[in-house]
Amino acid sequence: GAKGMLLFNVLSAYAGDPILSMQLAYRDDARPEKTNLSIGLYYDDQGRIPRLSSVQQARERVLRSTDPSMYLPMSGNPAYCKATQALVFGADAPALHEGRVATIQTVGGSGALKVGADVLRKFFPGAQARISDPSWDNHRAILEGAGFVVETYPYFNRDTQRLDFDRMLAGLKALPQETVVLFHPSCHNPTGADLSQAQWDQVVDIVVSRRLIAFLDMAYQGFGDGLDDDAYLVRALVCANASFLVANSYSKTFSLYGERCGSLSMVCANADEAGRALGQMQQAVRRNYSSPPAFGASLVETVLNDAELAALWRSELAEMRTRIQTMRSRLYEGLCAQQPGVDWAFLMAQKGMFGYAPVLAQHMMRLRNEHAVYIIESGRICVAGLNDANVDRVAYAFAAVLK
Repeated sequence: GAKGMLLFNVLSAYAGDPILSMQLAYRDDARPEKTNLSIGLYYDDQGRIPRLSSVQQARERVLRSTDPSMYLPMSGNPAYCKATQALVFGADAPALHEGRVATIQTVGGSGALKVGADVLRKFFPGAQARISDPSWDNHRAILEGAGFVVETYPYFNRDTQRLDFDRMLAGLKALPQETVVLFHPSCHNPTGADLSQAQWDQVVDIVVSRRLIAFLDMAYQGFGDGLDDDAYLVRALVCANASFLVANSYSKTFSLYGERCGSLSMVCANADEAGRALGQMQQAVRRNYSSPPAFGASLVETVLNDAELAALWRSELAEMRTRIQTMRSRLYEGLCAQQPGVDWAFLMAQKGMFGYAPVLAQHMMRLRNEHAVYIIESGRICVAGLNDANVDRVAYAFAAVLK
């Protein structure tokens, strides 16, 4: 036959995302007892992705509307952005009343990171970026995709399996001013090792004195200690008069993964600066995907702006948070029973959807082959994938491969 033009012969194969390829292996595993602790999804005690009652009620309301589906503005649904600001910064935050926070709706938390990275790259072309060691893989990919040189700052000690706070501080103090530094305000991904409020205060001092550009990625607000506590770093930076960025996501907390509901906020020195920041974020959106999707944002906005639905959502969020904490405790107790001589206390010091046990990393394939338990190769465990039916078996499997 005719030979096609070999223009695209230059394309190399994409290695793929290791977590997504593991999903396929899990799907094709025929063993009934298989347990997926790899992907970052919240499951209920029946092992299902929950449909929140608050969101279901909002969906029924939204679907009653007969309006056509119109393009949203570049910055998204205004009611959604306003509700997001109240949740992220606190309803009474002076910075909001002063009009110095610019917020847009984005295509998930990843879209917020991408838009923020693009804006920063345009105005700080000489800056480098830093992410925690370890961090979520996509943090590096998105920042590098925007053109930044990305290196790490110390964060986690794999020997003690705990936060390495002193080395973290020393690393931040050594950075040149205007370095873009990515922080997880709570429920650190992948380690679950979080800073205390007193420790965050020390980090805030360094960010302000060194003139660092803090870029916060808050994907799990409410899964750690609660909605306000989990946003402590955000509020502390506002109090310190820092200018910074916050990406947030509703994928996990509203169980709306496929609707891609995120936002990006830029906290500025004054309202004039915030107006310019909004314009630059809009331009970054315009040259990327033009405007965000409408449906998911209308669900989130309906819940957050209705007192009754918002109260119901907060109670459903608290149930999810409590279930994660209960499963973490159950796993810990099971491991202590199986291996009384091993110190598993580090698991109880971690927060949010993930547990991080580098000690398990080299046993990933044995866990999968011998026990049908799937974790990712770093030793990250999705605690939200545990339930009453599988937690004891998982504790047994972890202990068995370590013996």
